[in-house]
Amino acid sequence: MISVIQRVTEAKVTVSSTDIGVIGTGIMALVAVEKTDTPKLADRLLERILNYRIFADAEEKMNLSLRDIQGGLLLVPQFTLAANTDTGNRPSFASAAPPEMGRELFGYLQTRALEIYPTCQFGAFGADMQVALINNGPVTFTLRCQAK
Repeated sequence: MISVIQRVTEAKVTVSSTDIGVIGTGIMALVAVEKTDTPKLADRLLERILNYRIFADAEEKMNLSLRDIQGGLLLVPQFTLAANTDTGNRPSFASAAPPEMGRELFGYLQTRALEIYPTCQFGAFGADMQVALINNGPVTFTLRCQAK
């Protein structure tokens, strides 16, 4: 699984003029599912997102996690992160999970997130979403959890 996480002061996802996910200070995470991904990898990615230390402590060092600050988490499915962009002028999505597998694993990620960190909001798998955010810093990281 691949995720681009961004430290935000606010973020929201809108579908058909309706805000379906809104957070204040926290992390917005774009998430892609690849063909080789499993629920175990989804669990690992979620733990990394929740524990990744990207928030400032009292000394202004990035030493605090989302859990430490009890911030919001907005998980947004985005299959284009799985694109291979190494050559040419058109991305290849050969490594991306098929839609049903992606929907299933993103659904699993949603369920697990709510079980262990109830301050979660979500984008909608397969929907035409409008995503707005204020990236604080800017602070952005790519996290990848792969089968070994």
